[in-house]
Amino acid sequence: MLESLHVKNLALIDETEVFFGRGLNILTGETGAGKSIIMGSVNIALGGKADKNLIRTGADFALIELVFRVETKAQRAALEELQIPPEEGDMVVVSRRLMPERSQCRINGETVNAKQLRELASLFIDIHGQHETQSLLSVRQHSLILDDYGGAPVAKIKEELSKAYTAWTQAKKEWENSGVDDKEKAREMDLLRYEIEEISGAGLRIGEDELLEEQYRKMINSQRIAQAVAAAYGQTGDGGREDAAGMLGRAVRELKNAALLDSALEELLQQLTEVENLLNDFNRSLSEYKETLEFAPEEMAATEERLNLYHRLKDKYGNTVEEILAGRERKLQRLQQLEEYDTYLEKLKASKEKKEAEAAGLCEKLSTLRRKYAKELEKKLKQALTELHFLTVELEIKVIPKGSIGPQGWDEVDFCISVNPGEPVKSISKVASGGELSRIMLALKAVLADKEEIMTLIFDEIDAGISGQTAWKVAEKLGMLGNSHQLICITHLPQIAAMADHHFVIQKKSREGRSVTEIQQIGEEEIHRELARLLGGLDVTEAVLANARELKDLATKTKCGRK
Repeated sequence: MLESLHVKNLALIDETEVFFGRGLNILTGETGAGKSIIMGSVNIALGGKADKNLIRTGADFALIELVFRVETKAQRAALEELQIPPEEGDMVVVSRRLMPERSQCRINGETVNAKQLRELASLFIDIHGQHETQSLLSVRQHSLILDDYGGAPVAKIKEELSKAYTAWTQAKKEWENSGVDDKEKAREMDLLRYEIEEISGAGLRIGEDELLEEQYRKMINSQRIAQAVAAAYGQTGDGGREDAAGMLGRAVRELKNAALLDSALEELLQQLTEVENLLNDFNRSLSEYKETLEFAPEEMAATEERLNLYHRLKDKYGNTVEEILAGRERKLQRLQQLEEYDTYLEKLKASKEKKEAEAAGLCEKLSTLRRKYAKELEKKLKQALTELHFLTVELEIKVIPKGSIGPQGWDEVDFCISVNPGEPVKSISKVASGGELSRIMLALKAVLADKEEIMTLIFDEIDAGISGQTAWKVAEKLGMLGNSHQLICITHLPQIAAMADHHFVIQKKSREGRSVTEIQQIGEEEIHRELARLLGGLDVTEAVLANARELKDLATKTKCGRK
């Protein structure tokens, strides 16, 4: 349930906050007062497109904040899956700050992306605008509506079908690209044999190239290394009087004589002796290293040649030895395919046909599910339409297999209707008027809302194209739907406004020389005057007020009778 909406610095809104209630929340106001801005702000907060020009002139940012209350186990489980725990009191706070260069989206203070916002929105709220009613005119939308009604079972099959369709199209593409003539096959086989032999004959070993690089660097720098090693050896231990080993030896002998006179020097003598031993070990190792710096010209030439072989093969077949060897395995497999080409083609064909059969089977399963749910939806939708003042309704949801496998199945779904006795059912896209489309969409929303357990529904002018008795039937339907759901509805019709459980008026005023949009909840007397305005325009007479009171009383009695 949507508890509240807070908007600041958005278009004509300076700052306003609205607290919605359970049941039917009605918003009314003059044309141009800003009703669409109020409802549009909800859409923006939930990840909709936002133009930076919507930021109020003179402000640095615009802020929209929604507070939802978690009320179902399904909502709580989905929030846990999204790793968005509710705040204290089972509240979820969604905020979006619009700035000239960017926007910030947060849920319970944590920064989120647009995808997470849309996932959250699908848990709590369904927003219906006038453009969505027009989507009924597109037959392609009808399958999406039916699939939404089908819910998880349909979604599961569609997910499996999407994967199977991708696998089939890839196998089909491989099959179509597999054809080669005998000359082309012979050329490819000759090239493959040459490349396999070249790689195999090299006797590559993983890690050898790195060892060769290190050895070659040592060879080409051996003279400089030998000079440095000789200098170090000369200073530490070549037997000279001034080298470190000689001086350290004399120091040991002197300290040994002193330790005979004072035992306190024994520990220091031991430490110095260890240093002398370490230096002697170092000098022996350095001497052995000097011997490794002598390379025969043939050895250096062989190392360089081997290293060049690695470089050449890397240029042709891969950046690393692992890539070269993996490429060799692929070439061996391809050569085997070409040597057993007929068998290879048979395997490709069998794989393609198997994957096609799997995709076709899933298409058939999806069709079966759609036909099942089409019958259920037909029945519920026909009942809902009867309640919306369709005197006669013939409804058929046609699920027509077209035989062509697609990622969404092979069906064409068409909602067909007849509201005139004696007339055959025809596609809604061809026969429905604007007012009929509005009522059909309301009926669909009512049926789907119960199916999906969505608690909050927003209707932006669901009353388009209706009036009179039909408007009253729509009002009754909204009032009945408000018994189990929270509805937020913008309307121009007094019949619908009279059915409100909570009534809000949106007004445009002038403040300090600037236009501002304000919204406030109104009480009983103000409700009567607003209904009178909707009934009779600007001149609110006592007769119109009496009519408004009578309309409100009738709506109240109707709602009580429905509960």
